[in-house]
Amino acid sequence: MVRVMIVDDHAVVRSGLVNLLHGKMGIEIVGEAADGDEALVKAETNVPDVVLMDLSMPHGKDGLTATGELKKRMPNVEVLVLTMHDDEEYLFRAIQAGASGYLLKSAPYEELLSAIHHIASGNAYLYPSATKRLIGDYLDKAKNGEHAGTYDLLSDREKEILAKVAQGYSNKEIAEALVISVKTVESHKSNLMEKLGLKTRPDLVKYALKKGLLSFE
Repeated sequence: MVRVMIVDDHAVVRSGLVNLLHGKMGIEIVGEAADGDEALVKAETNVPDVVLMDLSMPHGKDGLTATGELKKRMPNVEVLVLTMHDDEEYLFRAIQAGASGYLLKSAPYEELLSAIHHIASGNAYLYPSATKRLIGDYLDKAKNGEHAGTYDLLSDREKEILAKVAQGYSNKEIAEALVISVKTVESHKSNLMEKLGLKTRPDLVKYALKKGLLSFE
């Protein structure tokens, strides 16, 4: 049985999801929350396997912030972002925050069920057009020479920093984890992005995702 908690600021949406999912294909709804703050409290009480997380919640913590904090407190809980935002920036920010999946609210019921079971099994899930867009964008940039650099050019330290930056760690957090100065982190990050031909954090996240450097555990 997959224990699921629903986080959405619209009561009608939560009620509809409960009616759709509870008792279907081994799914049990163990809680609901209207914002990120309530989600964090109820997750610790109800211990879900999967949290369906909306992104835009005007009161309390938003979905991205709540996802990041939830993964720090309860790393074994998987987060499936369920949103109306078909936007690349939101997608990568959700991945950085620790979400295991990203699905649009317009998705068919069967796809939602599949996504829940997929990430409950420890896998990552992106809705098909997002995966296609990610791969297409990467290939376009590779064709234009923007990814002329290769992973093998990086030093071991640069590889460590690449993975941590892609996972959403700040320069200060990376410095503390690796016991080096923030200035050293910034220098390594600048060097690795130059070697790989990357210019922005989303570009770096895409590269890390392609290389299998992002952990969803």
